[in-house]
Order: sequence, then structure tokens, then C-alpha cells
Amino acid sequence: MPFKVQVGPPQISIHHGQTVLLTEESGAVNWPTDKGLYFLDTRLLSAWAIYANGVEWELLNGGGIAYDTARIHLTNRDIPTQDATITARSLGLVIGRTVAGGLHEDLDLANHSNGRIRFSLEVSMRSDFADIFEVKSGRIVRRGRIATEWSEATQTLTTTYSNADFMRAVSVEAVPDGGARAAYANGRLSFDIDLPPGGRWHCCLLYTLIDGERRFPPPVDCTHGAGATASADTIAHWRETVLKLRTSNEEVYRLYAQAVEDMGALRLPMVSNGHSMDPAAHTDQMVFLPAAGLPWFVAPFGRDSLIVSLQNLLVYPDFARGALDVLGRLQAQERDDWRDAEPGKILHEMRYGELAHFKLIPHTPYYGTADATPLWLITLHATWRCTGERALLEAHLPVAERCLSWIDEWGDRDGDGLQEYQTRSPVGYENMAWKDSGDAVLYEDGSLVRGPKALCELQGYVYDAWLRMAEVFDVLGKPDRAATLRAKAAKLYATFNELFWDEARGYYAYTLDGDKKPVFSLASNIGHCLWSGIVPPERAARVVERLMRPDMWSGWGIRTLSAEHKAFNPYAYQLGSVWPHDNAIIALGFKRYGFAAEAGRIARDISGAASHFQSNQLPELYAGIQRDGTNFPVQYLGANVPQAWAAGSVFMLLQSILGIVPAAPERRLYVDPVLPHWLPDVTLVDMRVGDQVFDIHFTGNGDGAAFEVLRGDPAAVVRRPMGAAGRALGSPSGY
Repeated sequence: MPFKVQVGPPQISIHHGQTVLLTEESGAVNWPTDKGLYFLDTRLLSAWAIYANGVEWELLNGGGIAYDTARIHLTNRDIPTQDATITARSLGLVIGRTVAGGLHEDLDLANHSNGRIRFSLEVSMRSDFADIFEVKSGRIVRRGRIATEWSEATQTLTTTYSNADFMRAVSVEAVPDGGARAAYANGRLSFDIDLPPGGRWHCCLLYTLIDGERRFPPPVDCTHGAGATASADTIAHWRETVLKLRTSNEEVYRLYAQAVEDMGALRLPMVSNGHSMDPAAHTDQMVFLPAAGLPWFVAPFGRDSLIVSLQNLLVYPDFARGALDVLGRLQAQERDDWRDAEPGKILHEMRYGELAHFKLIPHTPYYGTADATPLWLITLHATWRCTGERALLEAHLPVAERCLSWIDEWGDRDGDGLQEYQTRSPVGYENMAWKDSGDAVLYEDGSLVRGPKALCELQGYVYDAWLRMAEVFDVLGKPDRAATLRAKAAKLYATFNELFWDEARGYYAYTLDGDKKPVFSLASNIGHCLWSGIVPPERAARVVERLMRPDMWSGWGIRTLSAEHKAFNPYAYQLGSVWPHDNAIIALGFKRYGFAAEAGRIARDISGAASHFQSNQLPELYAGIQRDGTNFPVQYLGANVPQAWAAGSVFMLLQSILGIVPAAPERRLYVDPVLPHWLPDVTLVDMRVGDQVFDIHFTGNGDGAAFEVLRGDPAAVVRRPMGAAGRALGSPSGY
């Protein structure tokens, strides 16, 4: 049994939609911390505690029992009372919580002593209504007014925050068993407890969350009854909906199962409402967008949602449908430098808190991403290839045309045929690719690269998007449009390979700087160029070999930055850490060029790392320390978990091993399996390609694999090298 690594401080995080509750393991919300009840990017509860005659309870155990439900077991310390001291550990208190819109909180008290007990049970709560951005920064500014009202008649405590036309509130109704009444004073709800030996007491606290005129009530049922059953039914339905995996490798089975659970938990329901997207309205026009991760990124994202959609196409293609719909509706229509918006651009991030409402931050939405627009086009094509839905192409064609125009007119800032980015906003992001931290793009001496940056993977994404859209235009009967895009892709291919490649080093430049000089800091980004197919086959082997040297390959995965770089830090966010999603993209690139053994090694690294994390749950990233046979992966402080593209990396790694390429328009499923020795068998159940459903059993010995179609048309499953997909698109590289 490997040592289990906990990611982040001990805490409980549960959520549903854009309601997130983050507490200590005891269920408390201590202030000042970043814990609390968050709703639409506003913290509605900033402090919560429970006492017996003013004495704190003692934690036994607490944790999440589902993504939306938690249970905490407490017992008492010595409690002085007017009658006598209640002896420690003679009482049991169980707190149950379920979120779904609002919050349903259960308090269950049991008297395990031999005598009658009387005391005051007190629940203390406060609300600061801080914006999530201010909580994260540690600098909270109060702009509006907070008012609290207690209704004795309805047993309801309502706390309201108002600032001009922005209003958020939380209303807490106390519903004790047996007609008992609560009292409110001194910031605490109090209950007079009087229990005989063996007696029990129950109370529901029902939190309704309020946004202006809209109210979001809590679940009706208690967490130990039908509420928990409803949650279990939802999870069970999700498991039945998605692609299922069987294997004799228990480590891989657990990793896959946890990834499925994480993705189910991160489904963000979104509603189309004109040209805006309402994350909380109630209508039949519901789509699901993958949220980026807990606890801070439960919001619409561009790059994250698109990459996760690509990862999940074989598992749950509805994510891609939702992402294309939501992000397409929010496509920028005009230039707005404050938000880094330009016509046709796909957003980076959208927020709903007070700062966004008053436009004190640009996330309304913010468009500071250079890669989401080509990734949207890649996702459109890939979704069509997986579902075979021509109507999908026709419905999204106007958005796609605007994306293509943005790439030409705005993504290429100086007209040289390459993609560059630079913020125009005074609060915009310095870096606008997936490595978006301010210090992510460095010269070899460790200094920051300034000015417009032409990152290597951006060129690959656009190249791939042009080739994919060329096939789309062929299908839609626009061959001239297709030919133009293929010609542009060929020109970009030649330009990229001339300007970015260094023969002596044997790898591509990380970026061209503002003076169009190549920056040869060795970073994992060059692996994305293999994924996009922009690398000639005669250079691919050198790129793979360079990424697999010890300065890049840690044994727990490929690092974001070479250990030989002056700025390398294995504990830094993007300067030497390991990101599972980055590795999955690289592994798929390896497989595309025929390097199946190396792709399998990366998959083994990530699976091995996951076996050390609690519940086999992959975090957003972890430290890039060298694996030596005696150590274990080390957490990155602040990593999100669950995190969508970390969970989705499992599916992409599996795709790289099995070489799966769906071709629904041709009613084909192409496979190119090479099972490594540590994964002798895999069975996929409910593999959906268009209107066909397959069960396929793969077996192998490390050098290749055989497969048997257990359900579906055997003639529709065809062995073909994965790189052949590029040739079918007309890729100049042949991959």
C-alpha cells in the first residue's frame, strides 16, 4: 500500500452547480480564513461554529460522502451546567450537509449518558459577503451594507447585503423536531436541549440563497434519508451514462473510477438566455459545461472547458456540446481593451460576484486567452467526428467563421502569419496560454520575456484548427474555403519549422519574443506541437527523446520546465512542476507519431503518482521532484482537487494507449492499441460513436495488442495507426 498524499489542508469541500461549501474537518468555518459558503462568487457565510453552553465540540471524524454531501461526527468535552457537569464523550453530535441550490443542514444529537442532560446548543454564524477574488487575495473591502433580521414567527434568520443594485442574501430557517423553538441573540441561534438517557434530538437548518429577486431553496430531504438517496441516484445515473472500463490492473481501475466521479462532480449546469449565460436559472434549455476545479474555479472557462471537453469526448460528449454552445454564445462581438476582447474571440473566464457586477474586474467575461479560439474550432471538429452530427457543424458555423476571422485579424497581431498575444488591459494577464502565470515564459537566463509572445503551441493549435475546419468545409460543400485553409496551414507549417527549430539543440523554441527572436528555454509546451501534428516526422524522434531526458522527465511525469533551467523550481506553479493534463496531451502527441512505448511510460508515471494521492484522485499539479524508488509525489500547495483537466487526463492517457480515433461520419472506430506490460487487459463498455455502441476487449503483452468486439459491428472497428488521422486531414507532416 503506497503512502497516501493529502493535497491541501485538511478540509471538507462540497458543491452543486455554483454553490460551494468549504469548511474545516469539524464542519466549522473559522474567520479569518478562505473557508465559507460561496454562491455565484460571493461568500454568504464567512463564519460558522456550534457550541454547548459556550463550549466547543470535539471532532471525531468528518468528510464528504458525495460531491454534494458531507457528514461530521462530534462529541462533547466537559460541559458545565446548572445541574452538573456533562461528562466528556457522553454526547454524540452528527452534522449532515447537502447542497443543491441552497444548503440543507441537519443537527442530530444523542445522549449516551445515564442521566438527563440540559444545556443550550448554540449555532453562531456571520456573513461578510466578500467577493471570491477578494477572499483569494486576502484583501476584503466592504462596499455595501449588511442587515440582519430575525423572525420569531417563521423561525428564520435573514442576512442581506446591498450595494446599489447588487443584492445577495442568505435566509436560515430553523426547524427543530417536536415543535421546539429557537431563539436568536448575540449573533447565535440557540436551542434549549433537554434529553433523557438515550434521548435524541434533531433539527434542520434550511439555508435559502438569494440573488436579487431570485431565491434558491435548499434540498427538502434530510441528508441521512432521501436526500442522500437522491444524490446517490444522480451519481449512479452518471456512472451508467459514461464510458465504463474494466481491467485486471486495480490501480488503473481505481484511477479511472475516481476520474469518472470527479467529472460527474464538476458538471456545471448552464442555461441559455439570449446572449448571456445564466448559471442558476431554471429552464428546460439546460446544458452542462465542465467547471475547471474546486474550490475556486466553479465558473465558465474557455481553455479549460474546451480541453476537458476534448478529454471527455469518448466518455461524455455532452460536455463538448455544452462548451461549444455556452462559449459560442459568449463570443466577443467588439473590441474592449479592458476585457481584452476582440471580435470573434472566445472567452477566458466569466464571474458573477460584486466585483464583476460593478466591472471592477474584467471578468464579465474576460477574454485574455490566446488559445481558446483555435481550441474551440478543434473541439467543434472533434465533436462532429465523435457524434457524426452534421447539424452540429451547421448550427455552429457562424461562430466558427468569426473564430477564423479572429485568428487572421487579431491573433496575428503583426501580419507575419504567426499567432502572438499581449494584453491591452491595465489589469490583463501577462501570459495568455495554458501557462498563464506571470512568470511562466522566461529567457534562458531566467528573465521575463516581454512584448508580444508567439508561443510554439499556439502555432500548432491554429495549424490543427485550420486543417480540421478544412474538412468541415469540404463536408459542408465549400471546397474553395477548404483549399484556402489547407494552403494557410501549409504555409504556417513551413514558417514554424523554419523559425522555431534549432538543429543543434534538437527541439523547438518555447516562443518568439517581441522582437521575433527565438527563446530556447526548454519547456513541456513543445510536446503540444506533437499533439497538433505540426512537427515533421524526421524531427519528432528528437523532440520525444529530448522530453524523455532526466531534466524533463521526472519519473512522475514530464516537468513544465527543464531542471537545467536557471529558474527551475519543482515546487513552483509552472516552473518545474508536473501537470497531469499537460502530460496527457504530450502522451497523445507521442502516440500520434508512433512512440507508443514513451506514451505508455507517461501514462504509467501519472497512474503511479495517482496511486499515492488519497482516493487515487489526481490534483491539478504536483511537485516536479525526481522519482528515485523510495519517494512519493509531493503536493503543490494550492492545487485544486478535484480538478477537471487533471481528471480528464486519465481518459486522454487511455486514448493514447489504445489509439482510439472515432470516425462517426464514416461509421468507423479506428484503434491502434499497444498495451504496456503493466496493463495487460482493458475492456471498454458502452463506447458510443455516433449512433453505434461498442464493447471492446483489448489484450496485450507490451509490444502490441489484440482486440475483440464484444458488442457492436466488428467490421466497424478498424486497426489503423493513430497518425493516419493527420494524413486524412491533409497534414503536410503526414501526421
